[in-house]
Amino acid sequence: MTTIAIKTSSAEREELVRSHLPLVGHLVREMLGRLPAHVLREDLISAGMAALAGAARSFDPARGIPFGSFATTRIRGALLDELRGLDWASRSVRTRARRVETTQQELTAALGRSPSQQELAEALGVAVEELKSLNEDVQRSVVLSLQGFTAGTAEDLVPERAAGPEELILHRERIGYLHQAVAALPERLRKVVTAYFFDERPMSDIAEQLGVTESRVSQLRAEALVLMRDGLNNHLDPDLVAAARDKGCVARRREAYYANIAAQGDLSARLAVTNPLGMPRSF
Repeated sequence: MTTIAIKTSSAEREELVRSHLPLVGHLVREMLGRLPAHVLREDLISAGMAALAGAARSFDPARGIPFGSFATTRIRGALLDELRGLDWASRSVRTRARRVETTQQELTAALGRSPSQQELAEALGVAVEELKSLNEDVQRSVVLSLQGFTAGTAEDLVPERAAGPEELILHRERIGYLHQAVAALPERLRKVVTAYFFDERPMSDIAEQLGVTESRVSQLRAEALVLMRDGLNNHLDPDLVAAARDKGCVARRREAYYANIAAQGDLSARLAVTNPLGMPRSF
């Protein structure tokens, strides 16, 4: 009996990990949009996958917490830990650097010019030598990249700010529109977008499934993204819709696509895609 229970538990954990793999990609993409270019996606994916597996091992359904919410917290924490590992400066150095920067800005505003090292040191209550030593510590910690870290810590790079009710509703509506825009795509384009972005399948697999070359898959993906961009802007911000040069049947198909997005459902249908916290319900 015990052996059967262990096997069942192991199978359930494997299913949790398998079904929530897209969650790792979603959280990494969300974080990468606010990070320097030298932070590698592969490093974050690896940390997120390890956290997902760990979450599955420690998950207790009896607590009544959905696994998606439980895993999201673990994965985000792992991603922040990974970023802290990339930040070469200690927390104390970063804290002192922020204090120097704040004081320098205040003096610049008060004096109408950049303060000298002596003025800055006096305002901070330290010796000029100590100020120079701090600047050297910060310089040594800088990652050698033109787009390296700022003076903040990993938490500063990925700020966690709670959205207000109105902002959250708008965020959920945009996600709903995105799902409707994907659903409204022509079948071939929809398959490419779903396989590449949602299932995160290699382009070679998609090409084999559709019976085309990888180059053709890339073209279909680009076509779908342009169509979706204009379709979303048509509903969310018409001023951003690119001036259409299409004529005849091409223009009619584009207009039909816009109408198909609207036909997917109303505001309630769009909000139904996410839970009240803005997380996809599938997670």
